Amino acid sequence: MVLIWTFRVLVFALGPAIGYFQAGSQAGSHLQGALFGLLISAIVLAIELSLSQVPLAQIVLGLLGAVLGIIAGGLLDFVVDQLGQAGVREFWSDFSLLTKILLAYLGLVLVVKKFPELDAVDDKIFSAWSKKRGQNTLVLDTSALIDGRICDVIKTKFITSETLIAAQFILEELQHLSDDQDGQRRARGRRGLDMLAKIQEDGLVPVRILETDYPDVKETDQKLIRLAKDLKARLVTTDYNLYKVSNIQGVEVLNMNDLAQALKPVVLPGETFHVYLIKEGKERDQGVGYLDDGTMVVVEGAKNLIGKRVEVHVSSILQTSAGKMVFSRPKNHHQ
Repeated sequence: MVLIWTFRVLVFALGPAIGYFQAGSQAGSHLQGALFGLLISAIVLAIELSLSQVPLAQIVLGLLGAVLGIIAGGLLDFVVDQLGQAGVREFWSDFSLLTKILLAYLGLVLVVKKFPELDAVDDKIFSAWSKKRGQNTLVLDTSALIDGRICDVIKTKFITSETLIAAQFILEELQHLSDDQDGQRRARGRRGLDMLAKIQEDGLVPVRILETDYPDVKETDQKLIRLAKDLKARLVTTDYNLYKVSNIQGVEVLNMNDLAQALKPVVLPGETFHVYLIKEGKERDQGVGYLDDGTMVVVEGAKNLIGKRVEVHVSSILQTSAGKMVFSRPKNHHQ
């Protein structure tokens, strides 16, 4: 700040000094030169002080508007010259400079006045592009890769235009799991790496490996949330805790378990389907089986059919806090 004011004082002092010494030798000319230099210094400082409060982008765009105005004036010169009329050309030459100045002023003023609207339009365009880009970007969590159902969803073409992001720190976590001494953890890590490799090999959607890391963040979940925020992307996970924390922090999450729940087959009374009976029920002569989504199916009068795949007729459905139970009877025993 001190340096700026030093330059301002120098400009204010140099103007009159230069005007004084550049003036002619006639009487009073030195005083006139000094006053003229003082006037020029005052104008320059006034412009500098007024522009210091204006955003740089507005200054640059204003100058661009002025340049475009001058170019427009030059084009008018060219058009008049091509007319080949000596009288018109002579008349225009008297006003050519004035026209360029007025067009430059018009371009400058229009851009400066419309700058807030231009800025708002730019924000809307960027916001819309950013939102669209974010909607087409999915950040994969470790649990989603280990779960593997994301591969099946991709194969069904429900995910087509999205870009899948696998962060380097996620790959490192899977690598650590695959090197673990515990057999179960090792199998989970290898499955996650295999699923990612399979998605890449299928080539149905683009996959990017990002080297982005956040050394100041220790927890992997928080790194994922931060990455999703930076990319304005959505998270794909099966981790319920990550799902809840991400929603709290304003990150959109695709939970594979929610998708599976939404796609559960709808079973209604009166319908028939096949189920494999695996055990006895609590009541006498009952057989129990399960649908692919885990829904328990109780079949009356089917104790002797345990171990077989049976076509059953739905008699009723019971919704409990633990889930849904389907009560049925073998189709050939239905009355």
